[in-house]
Amino acid sequence: MNEEIREKEVRVIGDDNTQLGILSTKDALKMAEEKELDLVLISPNANPPVCRIMNIGKFVYEQAKKEKENKKNQKIINIKEIRLSATIEEHDIEIKANNASKFIKAGDKVKVTVRFRGREADYAYKGNKILDVFVSKIEEEYVIEKPAKLEGRNMIMILAPKRA
Repeated sequence: MNEEIREKEVRVIGDDNTQLGILSTKDALKMAEEKELDLVLISPNANPPVCRIMNIGKFVYEQAKKEKENKKNQKIINIKEIRLSATIEEHDIEIKANNASKFIKAGDKVKVTVRFRGREADYAYKGNKILDVFVSKIEEEYVIEKPAKLEGRNMIMILAPKRA
């Protein structure tokens, strides 16, 4: 910006976004100083390079404000985990399904895990039945992001809220 610009001629854009044409760098600097603003090199690779007359402090402040606003508007998606066992009872499945409904309603993903202990892993079909019953009890709108799959001693399924 300002005296750091080494090009002889630059295309100048005014502070009100008007094209001022191709000027020598000295003339452009004089114009900026008359308006008590800065001459900022926007596009150094263009031919001729493009400069803009602006208040650099105000510009940096506006950029920081926009970034902060964008960060505030981002939705952070959490993954909540619900653990079930191969010998879980019907009522316990209902309670955990209600919790999963709350998580999905809040916009979080739900990782449902059925843990197998000892020789229970040989009866993986029981895990599939438990997950089917679990999914049938959820009232909220959801999408199965990752279907049930046996990974080691756990069977894992991931549910996500349905996008409107």
